Amino acid sequence: MRELARTARQWAAEGRTGVLARPLTEQGFGPRHPADAVLIDQDGHCLGTLYRGVFDAYLVTEAAALPAGRTACVREVSVHDDEVRRAGLTCGGQAEVLLQSLHTVPARWWELLADGADVALITWLDEGRTTVNSTVATPAPAADDGPAEAVARARELLARRRAGRDARSTDDGLVLIETFPAVPHLVIVGGGELAELLVAQAHLLGWQATVESTVHNAVRLLTERPAAACLIVLSHDPDVDTPVLSTALTAGIAYVGALGSRRTQARRAADLVAAGLDEGHLARIHGPIGLDLGARTPAETALAVCAEVLAALDGREARVPREGDGPVNA
Repeated sequence: MRELARTARQWAAEGRTGVLARPLTEQGFGPRHPADAVLIDQDGHCLGTLYRGVFDAYLVTEAAALPAGRTACVREVSVHDDEVRRAGLTCGGQAEVLLQSLHTVPARWWELLADGADVALITWLDEGRTTVNSTVATPAPAADDGPAEAVARARELLARRRAGRDARSTDDGLVLIETFPAVPHLVIVGGGELAELLVAQAHLLGWQATVESTVHNAVRLLTERPAAACLIVLSHDPDVDTPVLSTALTAGIAYVGALGSRRTQARRAADLVAAGLDEGHLARIHGPIGLDLGARTPAETALAVCAEVLAALDGREARVPREGDGPVNA
């Protein structure tokens, strides 16, 4: 999405017109990135993709046909049976795709996206779905955030640390809430093979990861962007792990994990209490680290750790899907 943000800002600077296309509602299609969207310029060039590009040509045609004076339209798309295999999709589905004139998207939205900030876009559609009004919301209140109901929902979704879209009817009409929290940044304190594998696993997930061995650099990363930071302590040096853990716990970092035996965890807890932390702080440490997936190798351990980070950022207890009753892949 950052690439789309940079391109949208460039197009605006060049005076180019365009359309932003993304799902309003959808069913099926299997796992995919919730931030997927397509920018279509005045000449029909596309940046980004939806549903592996199977509808790109159709969306280009519809974007070009958007009547003058209208700032939006909603088009239905669907793919089933043999079309699913030909398109390379996991499964079929149907969706309503919102095509929105690019000039109606606030410039602040693109700026915050390009900077990697926590941000939500709230877009209201009229009854005919022909005009739109968009505003930006962030975790910190601002004067121009918009109606309280939609803003409260946007902040609730941002707090879950997951990108996504939510279309709903409100007292102010049909609203699409798009949330893009800061990309998780794993701050890994301590080196070795596991650190290297954690970096590789983070990159597969589209996260950032940095390996640090000094207290100064680790603390700097945690405090520069606390909304994005996730701490993973591999170090067993009390002079390193105690101040770093203390900083993360008092700064409200969303995920704080520490590798080590139960004896090491007990030693760390005693050191942190001596440093002035309480039981509430200690309860936030994930240690022993990682979900219990039966991991034995370093690569399996890296997977278990990142899985725990993912669950923690979403504010849920990890469980198998059949134990719940909510949507799968939600």
